[in-house]
Amino acid sequence: MTTEEKIRHQLATNPILIYMKGIPSNPQCGFSAKATGLLNATHIPYAYINVLEAPFIREKLPSISHWPTYPQLFVNGELVGGCDIVEEMANNGSLLPLLTAAVPKKPEAEAKTDTISPEAVAQLIQLAITDAKVKIDGIGCDLTITVVSEQFDGLSLVKKQQQVLACLTAPLATGQLHAVSVKAYTPDEWLGLQTQPAAGLLQIQ
Repeated sequence: MTTEEKIRHQLATNPILIYMKGIPSNPQCGFSAKATGLLNATHIPYAYINVLEAPFIREKLPSISHWPTYPQLFVNGELVGGCDIVEEMANNGSLLPLLTAAVPKKPEAEAKTDTISPEAVAQLIQLAITDAKVKIDGIGCDLTITVVSEQFDGLSLVKKQQQVLACLTAPLATGQLHAVSVKAYTPDEWLGLQTQPAAGLLQIQ
């Protein structure tokens, strides 16, 4: 899959997606911090891509969106704009209706039976934590998720878990996922726990 194909796949499979510097819990520029703060205030689930961890996407996206800077917010595959436009829409009241319409609620009966697959959970994590190796145990919406990534280096246990949970905002909000146990390690920490190779730990492409 080329970088452009990957971007178009991301846009096609995530109704609300922001390309930003950093992650929502730890943005790496003021504009990304402001934009995600405004999105968080709507309480509408959204996906994000940390372009600092995806340099090929960071380089390619402006030629697709015709928008040179970050963050970039997309709704239903269409560019909304950057921080200033998101702020303007939040102030004039048009942001919340746009986001609400992009994520229609499912009928209650369907929502009770619809669960997210372990593969989809792993892909959401891999989308945001690009070097992550993910192992998932359990079935249905009750999962134990183990994630190994160099991005956890220097973070506290709570910060590591928060970074993983931030990847799963949408399925947690919709009830597709609700009983989650998260274990997050650096590669060195993971190796220290193992007496043999972790056969079930696979990197999701």
